[in-house]
Amino acid sequence: MNQALDEARAAAERGEVPVGAVIVSPDGHVVAAAGNRTREWHDPTAHAEILAIRAACAAAGSERLPDHALYVTLEPCAMCAAAIAATRIARLYYGASDPKSGGVAHGARVFTHPQAHHRPEIYDGIGAAEAERLLRDFFRNRRD
Repeated sequence: MNQALDEARAAAERGEVPVGAVIVSPDGHVVAAAGNRTREWHDPTAHAEILAIRAACAAAGSERLPDHALYVTLEPCAMCAAAIAATRIARLYYGASDPKSGGVAHGARVFTHPQAHHRPEIYDGIGAAEAERLLRDFFRNRRD
């Protein structure tokens, strides 16, 4: 999660919402890391999770990442949760909860639907205090 937090900090420095994601292979190696780039790329799908998934799938030569783990600093939105299910990621670790736009424990709750083809193991609250601080500071600075 520390590397995901580093990605979130780098995203904030670029003026992006500070969210970072890291994908770890079954043998424990980081295979992809990314931070949000929606504003920079003018792409509403350029969330940290999506970018990390794209990079990890390209590296694996597959659209599936079984037995991989995704660490992300903020609860994934519905779009990202659907991508996680489609990718068959085994474990999802996330930091801060997102009552407004989350798609895992809040909002759409993508993995609870019968249409979800896969449900990863979910671990929340990992590095939550630091992730929440990054988000709070980012939005406070934008308002000031």
